[in-house]
Amino acid sequence: MAEVHAAPAEPTTRCGFVALIGAPNVGKSTLANALVGAKISIVTPKVQTTRTLVRGIAIEGVAQLIFVDTPGIFSPRRRLDRAMVATAWGSTHDADIVALLIDAHKGLHEDDEAILHTLGDVRSAKVLVLNKIDLVEKPALLTLTQTLNERMAFASTFMISAKSGSGVTDLKSFFAAHVPAGPWLYPEDQISDAPMRQLAAEITREKLFLRLHQELPYQSTVETEVWKELRDGAVRIEQTIYVERESQRKIVLGKGGQAIKAIGAAARKDIAAAIEQPVHLFLFVKVREGWGDDPERYREMGLEFPKE
Repeated sequence: MAEVHAAPAEPTTRCGFVALIGAPNVGKSTLANALVGAKISIVTPKVQTTRTLVRGIAIEGVAQLIFVDTPGIFSPRRRLDRAMVATAWGSTHDADIVALLIDAHKGLHEDDEAILHTLGDVRSAKVLVLNKIDLVEKPALLTLTQTLNERMAFASTFMISAKSGSGVTDLKSFFAAHVPAGPWLYPEDQISDAPMRQLAAEITREKLFLRLHQELPYQSTVETEVWKELRDGAVRIEQTIYVERESQRKIVLGKGGQAIKAIGAAARKDIAAAIEQPVHLFLFVKVREGWGDDPERYREMGLEFPKE
């Protein structure tokens, strides 16, 4: 009598949310992009450029990982700051794993201390990620690791360089093994839950920061007004850069329009790469006084409008 062997069971899929939190400029957006393997968050040397929750999606084995890149957590002063920090903390309560990023080169900062204090109330599993380890001597790194693990019970500690990719594969494997079993929430080829119009606006905002550095205040935003698919397969995109004062509008335009031309050229190149289509990008700069106190603008950015 022939033996009957049961078919091997299909591996159980896993799916979960990983919130990347930390002080401004510790490398959260760079890490999110490295984990996803594509650009889903803007990266600039300027702090607090991530304003909303940006979700990047990656597949690792049987696991689908949804990475939530959050605004940097700091002591807020303005209404927009308060909305950003509240959004960042809100993400930790829905996450399966919370990864706290620390800039190992800078060591413990007062913003890190404040985060550690509040993080104690978060029930999700916590992982410590020391970033920029290539800039730190090993003894200092080990001392920092010991200090932080004495402060909080982390499920695991990772030492990485998000910029070079060192240690990122091991971190991703850990996340894949520790998110809950369950069905995937997104199609296999999707890398972000942000609409392309929003991603395109974020890319232009990145180029704005990179070009103008300290010249332009944080009170500027970019909105995609027109997205038209053309017959030849290209896309016509019209975006408006909103600033609060006429003096800021002149800075964005630059002498003879040179600044806006350079911003547009750099943004068009990255948007075309992201959507894999030729792009015709048209940028406009307008003054919208007091947009930082307009509830509608906050809703468009996915932020709660703080009353006070």
